[in-house]
Amino acid sequence: MASSGYPKPDEKSLQALRDAANRLRVHSIRATCASNSGHPTSCCSAAEVMAVLFFHAMRYKAGQPGHPSNDRFVLSKGHAAPVLYAAWAEAGYIREPELLQLRKIDSDLEGHPTPRLPFVDVATGSLGQGLGAACGMAYTGKYFDKARYRVYCLLGDGESSEGSVWEALAFGSHYQLDNLVAIFDVNRLGQSEAAPLCHDTDAYRKRCEAFGWNTCVVDGHDVEELCHALWQASQTKGKPTAIVAKTFKGRGIPGVEDGDNWHGKPIPKDKVDSVISAIQSQIQTNKILSIQPPAEDVPQISIVDLKMPSPPAYKIGEKMATRKAYGLALAKLGNANSHVVALDGDTKNSTFAELFKQAHPERYIECYIAEQNMVSVALGCAARNRTIAFASTFAAFFTRAFDHIRMGAISQTNINLCGSHSGCSIGEDGPSQMALEDIAMFRTIPGCTVFYPSDAVSTEHAVCLAANTKGICFIRTSRPETPIIYSQEEKFGIGQAKVVRKSDKDKVTVIGAGVTLHEALAAADELAKQGLHIRVIDPFTIKPLDAETIISNARATGGRIITVEDHYREGGIGEAVAAAVSGEPGLLVQILAVSGVPRSGKPAELLDLFGISAKNIVAAVRSTFAN
Repeated sequence: MASSGYPKPDEKSLQALRDAANRLRVHSIRATCASNSGHPTSCCSAAEVMAVLFFHAMRYKAGQPGHPSNDRFVLSKGHAAPVLYAAWAEAGYIREPELLQLRKIDSDLEGHPTPRLPFVDVATGSLGQGLGAACGMAYTGKYFDKARYRVYCLLGDGESSEGSVWEALAFGSHYQLDNLVAIFDVNRLGQSEAAPLCHDTDAYRKRCEAFGWNTCVVDGHDVEELCHALWQASQTKGKPTAIVAKTFKGRGIPGVEDGDNWHGKPIPKDKVDSVISAIQSQIQTNKILSIQPPAEDVPQISIVDLKMPSPPAYKIGEKMATRKAYGLALAKLGNANSHVVALDGDTKNSTFAELFKQAHPERYIECYIAEQNMVSVALGCAARNRTIAFASTFAAFFTRAFDHIRMGAISQTNINLCGSHSGCSIGEDGPSQMALEDIAMFRTIPGCTVFYPSDAVSTEHAVCLAANTKGICFIRTSRPETPIIYSQEEKFGIGQAKVVRKSDKDKVTVIGAGVTLHEALAAADELAKQGLHIRVIDPFTIKPLDAETIISNARATGGRIITVEDHYREGGIGEAVAAAVSGEPGLLVQILAVSGVPRSGKPAELLDLFGISAKNIVAAVRSTFAN
């Protein structure tokens, strides 16, 4: 690569960067000693990279770490958190004594970075996820914000065994994210033994190049080589850049550098003074490095208080699948706000995200069949409140991204996930495509709102409510067409159930959602012919659940509750209801749910076979009366 025009830093500046790197080492060693835990050796291998990034390459306001125009930095190797905190201390944002509070219960300087800190956009520490989030930030910068901020991601060589890293590499080159730089800290050593490629930097180079990245190999402890590589990255158009940095774990620590069995161990207290003295003896200056300000070219936007431009345009009795209603609602919401974006994993013609793509092609991101990366890209898109992100695929396939979703909650993200093809009601495709674990999974996510709309009207409301709700939102949609049961004027709220069938003669309360709500209504009609009356409730949100409505109606119907769901029993609607009423005397919950792995068949046959059809509800109600 040509270097003409390269503004080579003078020797004084290079020495100042070397000195900054050694100060980062000293801070990291002191902080991990104070907490008697942490990863000083992982910090030391990255010290020069961090110094050159924070005090040479990156453009940001040190006093406003979350400023929308700042360059972004993602520490994918989150266990090296102390060196990140040290960089912000050197930048003047953190007071140096605070570093010694690392990992203390009352400190926000946690063992791995979380957005309790304003300079952390996404939580990291579950390895292999940072680059996907960085891709989302870079995509947002290039295509949505159309701004000059750049995104840098530091990865460990150990974590590059994670498949999600390569999903992100494929995404970055496909979308020509030339504002993105991935730096591999190839320090040879993993946690328990050497990483598989050890110091074979050529293998990393070939792999990154094969994935379409502009790639260079550098000595990761040579600040001049790093400055040059980062400048070349800034000049490269049409491709993201990977910098493969050969480093040594524990660099600068006598007797520890490049040694086995030092991962996650602080320097012994009796050795720390001599280690710090050895590192400090190399520091030649106390030159304060200047930080370049960003180009302030990010547009001001508002993504709060979204409203649909018009009420739902459906008539009671019409039939529509909730998955299609999702696509229509999302496209409509996109008309109301130009910062609504949609992502999908090559299922857009089944989730109906394609309706959003048709209406707003410039705001649709095809993530292909890489659901883990899709979730991480969505986290990146939503970072710093730059977009309202909706990502969709079959609900079954979100289960493979569970760790990324879990990390999204730790990231305090606001993303919306829509899973279609829930339950055995999808029919002939068979069990591999049937989401029967998804409610349980999303119920465990802290702060997650779980919507389960039962018709097109409630689906449209779920989409609008999700866009306005903090935290992760999950919308569960179904494949079969079902009748519209709500009027255009009906109001919906999170944690507000609907009583959809009610009389003074009701003897049992039946709770269904999605397809099983319609089965419950069919059962109510059949039972009414026999002179038996049941109350039917649509929970609308499974989390939070409207316990008050469920309990008051159960009391009015003799304390008898039957739940019916197109989901496995474990962690589903029945268990959510049972937990909600557990402190109430005299209430009995009977759970109808899918037992065992289903098989291919027609939807109606499968609902019958697995005990969640109208016929099964009728039988359960009749046995309740018999008892």
